[in-house]
Amino acid sequence: MTEITKGVYFIAGQDEAIPDSHVYILGDPASRDLSIVDAGLVGKGESKLQSLNGLGVEREDIKRVIMTHTHLDHIGCLREIKALMPWVEVWIHRDEAEPLEQGDERTVYGMDMFRSLCESQYGLRPGDFRLQVDRKLEDGETLEIGGMSWEVVHVPGHSCGSIALYNPDGKILIPGDVVYADYAIGRFDLHRADGAALKDSLKRLAELEVEVLLPGHNRIVKGLPQGYISDTLRQWESYLN
Repeated sequence: MTEITKGVYFIAGQDEAIPDSHVYILGDPASRDLSIVDAGLVGKGESKLQSLNGLGVEREDIKRVIMTHTHLDHIGCLREIKALMPWVEVWIHRDEAEPLEQGDERTVYGMDMFRSLCESQYGLRPGDFRLQVDRKLEDGETLEIGGMSWEVVHVPGHSCGSIALYNPDGKILIPGDVVYADYAIGRFDLHRADGAALKDSLKRLAELEVEVLLPGHNRIVKGLPQGYISDTLRQWESYLN
């Protein structure tokens, strides 16, 4: 686990044939009020929690898992984490929380063909991702957690309930899979994805002052060039209709 800045820690994804999302730990360890952002791919729960040992915190200090969105590579090992730490709350944007509570797992898999592959590869069954969500997040909320403030920005397009977390003090953006380093963006051909909505979301993120970009995959960026998200949008805008 790598310390990005005070109160923000990085656990790199462990990609296989299917990518595994990065995990971020938010909060001052002294606060004993830490948050996990995204869980990762199926089978990665124990190894991700082992990374906490280097932070010198107890597992009981982890209070919640906040999902940027609920695709399999981000939510896959949430059940494992909950089994190891049953007290943790799960926070998801309302647009993806409510379907999961009702047993609708289409956003998890994105497409039927991928669902069949994953059920076969990982031994998954219908209903494995049905869960009770402790807090349904909304756009514009400010989360006061772990001695830090994070703004919730609803950024649909890659999925209907994608969120970004923005810390204005540190100019830190955790955008999930909406935008990456190297002028890349998330795909927009999965269940309830929408290219036009993704364009609008990128426009909104481009208005933020961002110096540290912590995406769901690939490399992280400190010292992000000014106008980077706007430049990324310009490269993709003609495809996002």
